[in-house]
Amino acid sequence: MLKVLIAGLLGTVAGIAVMVVVIVVAGGSTDNASSVGLNASVSTAAVSAPASSAPASTPGGGSGGSSGGSSSGATGDANAGKAVFASSGCGSCHTLTAANATGTIGPDLDKVVSGDAKKAGMPEAAFIQQSITDPSAFTASGGPWTTPMPDTFGSSLSSSQIDDLVALIESSQSS
Repeated sequence: MLKVLIAGLLGTVAGIAVMVVVIVVAGGSTDNASSVGLNASVSTAAVSAPASSAPASTPGGGSGGSSGGSSSGATGDANAGKAVFASSGCGSCHTLTAANATGTIGPDLDKVVSGDAKKAGMPEAAFIQQSITDPSAFTASGGPWTTPMPDTFGSSLSSSQIDDLVALIESSQSS
């Protein structure tokens, strides 16, 4: 009887371990999922640490390639970033040619990102990520701005969406 219980327990533990490995390896994405009627935040497993957990002195976004779209160092998808940029209302304040946005309330993202990242002493991807999640950490060139950037994007956007925005903005910078 004891042998049967131990075998059952080991089989259950092994089954759970296999499921976790499959979920992590296959990844989970809610990019195309509908959240109509849901107020809960959904997080997905990732093989590497999300850029949002990196301290300011550590490059955010890592050195991995993109998961699609064009990107020069961020781990997100620049093409998906266009949809996030539009759906989050970024274009109502910012100009970004890659997203067909012409907002004038906030910094022109086609012009100030590279220079401001250098002034802050940060790699572009880390600077962009910080500017999205903690906009008060650095005032962009041309500021102070009469309408401050909301500081809620770090909690209202998923880490995947933030990575996609970083990839979009970084890919639009002229080197």
